[in-house]
Amino acid sequence: MNPTIVSFVYLVAAILFILGIKGLTKPKTAVRGNTLSALGMLIAVVVTLLDSSIVNFNFIIAGVLVGGLIGAVMALKIQMTSMPQMVALLNGFGGGASLTIALAEYYSKLGQAPASFAEILTPVVADANAFGQGVEGTIALVSIGLTVLIGALTLTGSFVAFAKLQELMKKSYGLPGGPIGNAIFLLAAIGAVVMLALNPGNTLAMVSIVGLALLLGLFLVMPIGGADMPVVIALLNSYSGIAAALAGFILGNTVLIVAGSLVGTSGLILTQIMCVAMNRSLANVLFGKMAAGGEVVDADEIYAGKVTSAQPDEVALMLEMAQRVVIVPGYGMAMAQAQHAVRELADAMEAKGAEVEYGIHPVAGRMPGHMNVLLAEAEVPYDKLVEMDRINPTFEDTDVVIIIGANDVTNPMARESEGSPIYGMPILNVDKAKNVVVIKRSLSPGFAGLPNPLFAMDHTLMVYGDGKKAVIEMTTALNQA
Repeated sequence: MNPTIVSFVYLVAAILFILGIKGLTKPKTAVRGNTLSALGMLIAVVVTLLDSSIVNFNFIIAGVLVGGLIGAVMALKIQMTSMPQMVALLNGFGGGASLTIALAEYYSKLGQAPASFAEILTPVVADANAFGQGVEGTIALVSIGLTVLIGALTLTGSFVAFAKLQELMKKSYGLPGGPIGNAIFLLAAIGAVVMLALNPGNTLAMVSIVGLALLLGLFLVMPIGGADMPVVIALLNSYSGIAAALAGFILGNTVLIVAGSLVGTSGLILTQIMCVAMNRSLANVLFGKMAAGGEVVDADEIYAGKVTSAQPDEVALMLEMAQRVVIVPGYGMAMAQAQHAVRELADAMEAKGAEVEYGIHPVAGRMPGHMNVLLAEAEVPYDKLVEMDRINPTFEDTDVVIIIGANDVTNPMARESEGSPIYGMPILNVDKAKNVVVIKRSLSPGFAGLPNPLFAMDHTLMVYGDGKKAVIEMTTALNQA
């Protein structure tokens, strides 16, 4: 194809990406934004295939069919409660794709594809101009090395995040020295990139980059607790974008550079926003240390003889008299798939004359915006979803707060206990309300592993059971009152 036409189409695709991201910032335009982004990617892929003379369409068609089938099954079967795990996996696949592209480009230009593991480790004599001359060649090799490093790190890090979110990995592991150990691994990997740039035929350096990066991805994410996982997902999303941008640079593909840069920078901005919301340091996120373990807290000492339970119909009597109610959703709502029932309860309270809003913590759930997505699915008006900074000053004037499975983001230990892992994390100040109702299956701790003193406060009522069932019973009792 004419290079001018290709460049123009890539520019159109890039504009569609930007418009798509802009559309995703508002619920009313989110669907359109997603469609524009998908259209831009379709255009970019089609033009790339038509423009390239080295594409084997047999493999491309097979990949489209197999990948499309897998994607369709996952899209149809995946529950909204499992969306964070899905995002983590997709981040990992993105990093893995960039990793394989870089390795394929390296061995292609090297002119020797290894036939065995022994050949992978055996240095070869590379053509001095295989990767370009002078500075150009050095930049190409550094780009390949960094793509391999970031792609491999994202691959294993994302899989660990998936395992933690799926609760397949409940213990935390890490390198001795924590962030220092991770920094040593990172410096060693960067050293291997330098060695590769100095000697393109040093395949042992390439293998070292892959191995060190895969291990680094594991050790960066394994020590991080589930309560901090939304920040990790945002960061891994950024990594996958950066890897894609570098892969685009290696291939000389403009639209891949643009798309990867957009994902990388937006993911990094989101990570910083999440760090502020969690009162965490970005440096600690980068090197795999989110919060200190702190001292062990005895749950029996906090709860013994102090917890008051209630039935849904008792709560309904309280809600009938309430003038202002704030609903605080958490992962428990997602697990119970109670978002539609919650909306119906809110409608019933509003029919009784109550003002109802939703208090949204930035990291409630398992990924950024998790609660927003669930409530939007239940057609809750977006203007009723109030962010933490805006809702907190209103709790003192709130008659009833209904908490559905939100544990760590409402735990007063974040304000009061310096030894706790969540100390310093901004929380929803629900304990300031006149009455608090917590819907929860049991007194089990959240992902941070901490008991919640809120449950034992005098003005708190615990409603035990399935979140969806409890909310439906409250709605029924309220409508009959």
